Amino acid sequence: MKRDLTEGNVAKSLLFFAMPMILGNMLQQFYNIADTLIVGRALGEEALAAVGSAYTLMTFLTSILIGLCMGSGAAFSYYFGKKDISRMKNSMCIAFVLIGLTAAGLNVAVLCFSGEILDLLQIPPQLLEMMQEYTDMVFLGIFFVFLYNYFAYLLRALGNSLVPLCFLGSTALLNVGLDLLFVLVCDWGIWGAALATVISQAVSGVGIALYTWVKEKELRPRREEMRFTKTAVMEITHFSVTASIQQSVMNFGILMVQGLVNSFGAVVMAAFAAGVKIDTLAYMPAQEFGNAFSLFISQNHGAGKRERVRRGMWDAVWISMLFCIVVSVAVFAGAEPLIRLFVSNPSAGIIKTGVGYLRTEGAFYCGIGILFLLYGYYRGINRPEMSLVLTVISLGTRVLLAYCLAPLPAVGVRGIWWAIPVGWLLADMTGIVCMKRAAKRSA
Repeated sequence: MKRDLTEGNVAKSLLFFAMPMILGNMLQQFYNIADTLIVGRALGEEALAAVGSAYTLMTFLTSILIGLCMGSGAAFSYYFGKKDISRMKNSMCIAFVLIGLTAAGLNVAVLCFSGEILDLLQIPPQLLEMMQEYTDMVFLGIFFVFLYNYFAYLLRALGNSLVPLCFLGSTALLNVGLDLLFVLVCDWGIWGAALATVISQAVSGVGIALYTWVKEKELRPRREEMRFTKTAVMEITHFSVTASIQQSVMNFGILMVQGLVNSFGAVVMAAFAAGVKIDTLAYMPAQEFGNAFSLFISQNHGAGKRERVRRGMWDAVWISMLFCIVVSVAVFAGAEPLIRLFVSNPSAGIIKTGVGYLRTEGAFYCGIGILFLLYGYYRGINRPEMSLVLTVISLGTRVLLAYCLAPLPAVGVRGIWWAIPVGWLLADMTGIVCMKRAAKRSA
């Protein structure tokens, strides 16, 4: 079902378009949460720590591709809003080839250098073999991540957020079923959990590609729309590469924080692994709402509807803030039982550390909610480089503060937790000030 985001009630358009994207991303997170939950309870704390670190690494690697697809989706949405379908299909061809080649190259690179990559993460010796076993398998799914996200962002750019949800829903159930089969029944351990994820990724990626080819015949480009002109390539590169750098910088900062967490040992690693999964799932709807908001802004920017863009910004803020407040209260209050979900008979150290992490981050979800809207706004008005600047501010602050505070005996691991919301708030202030200045210049 396609939805024209340039017409109708703004708040309703945003909510109806965003809800399938939010549910879809929750299901995508469910892939890794299923691994973590089943592995943690069935195989123990060390297996949980290994899967948690591998999740952070995999998120960084796939963020490169997701960012490319996200940026190209903004270009598709812009041309769809302008009703320039021929230019949109030309951008689709260029983006598919460029991102596909990047995915293939990345897949080969990480498989060849997985050992060296793990050495950089300071993995404790007792976890190294387990993590190597997991990553050797899960890295095989990188190309399928590209396939799914390319076609998902293409369909969303046209206002169709329901079909990507349907594919993720079915494959999330498949992933859980395969996790239970491979880990609990077949006793394949951590390798079985990774295999379940790869199979599920393959089904979602290949499935949505075939659906788009068969059902969306009007998207098939003609020969003259497959030309690779310098102008067209540079344009799609500007959209996609800037968004990719933003996503990869964001997750590279998280990866650096993971390396610092690893230096505190397996107990802190396990608590962080469980906390990050809960944390990510808690604010993920705000993140995906920001992505939906970006496509809303892009369509209306392409259509030249400036007043609708301004109205969309205000409606998006109150919707996102209302959600973030509710989730903050829920996570803060339920931190301990949420941590206990991931580990069978957890030690007191894991409970204390995990609860401390969740309550620190959970108190500031409004900060990251605003940041996701700012990312979406700047991508939507064809200024993705500003989203990158905000990401550098947020992550740079987080990493710098974490590495400065964590070695202090009086602060320790709590310094890592507090560095995160400080980064969010500084980036928020920067983005809002720049937006106000731009509004004054255009007035």
